[in-house]
Amino acid sequence: MDIPRIFTITESAHRIHNPITPEKLATLGAALRLDPGARVLDLGSGSGEMLCTWARDHGIVGTGVDLSPVFTEQAKRRAEELGVADRVRFIHGDAAGFVSDAKAKVAACVGATWIGGGVAGTIELLSRSLLPGGILLIGEPFWRQAPPTEDVAKGCLAHSIADFLLLPDLLASFGRLGCDVVEMVLADQDGWDRYEAAKWLTMRRWLQANPVDAFAKEVRAQLTSEPVRYATFTREYLGWGVFALMPR
Repeated sequence: MDIPRIFTITESAHRIHNPITPEKLATLGAALRLDPGARVLDLGSGSGEMLCTWARDHGIVGTGVDLSPVFTEQAKRRAEELGVADRVRFIHGDAAGFVSDAKAKVAACVGATWIGGGVAGTIELLSRSLLPGGILLIGEPFWRQAPPTEDVAKGCLAHSIADFLLLPDLLASFGRLGCDVVEMVLADQDGWDRYEAAKWLTMRRWLQANPVDAFAKEVRAQLTSEPVRYATFTREYLGWGVFALMPR
């Protein structure tokens, strides 16, 4: 089980695999008013930064599940580095369909709602691991402004305009799914820049170290096109946020 190789190359130096910054991740943890010992489940946990830093800062315990063996190993090393390996564990596995035996105070899927076939399915999946009165965390893109054409949407790496909603519509959709929105932390352009631009140096250094790798042609093509594509499309049109929800 693994994610496509391009992601483990381009994001190999990332600790956070989405546009939220470490400062905003800390803001989110504080906003949730986490109690020491609170259990957090993170499906699509990436390199484990959310669970590891919240274990350090708030004393939570938790489990992360991720499809990438590379990122899962990075998460385990991060837990050791921060001295929280006794409080968080990371599982290499398919988060789609994962239900925890131990119910969580917070059940999260931050940027990987494909595991449930979209937001609605992911909320249903997370709810199966949630304690009564607990909080769901959903990380999801939204349109900062409506793309004028389908080509612009595809320039943002969406399949179509219909893939995402404007922020007010996304917030309203959570209500239709039976949830109250109780907090949100939104990425800003600096967060997007750090997430996207950091990939470019990683790709360039990977190409220098792996010039004859069979994958080098794909990495070279992405490095050549990504700066202009990102500045033209994603940076102008796509937002991203983490939304805290409580089932009604």
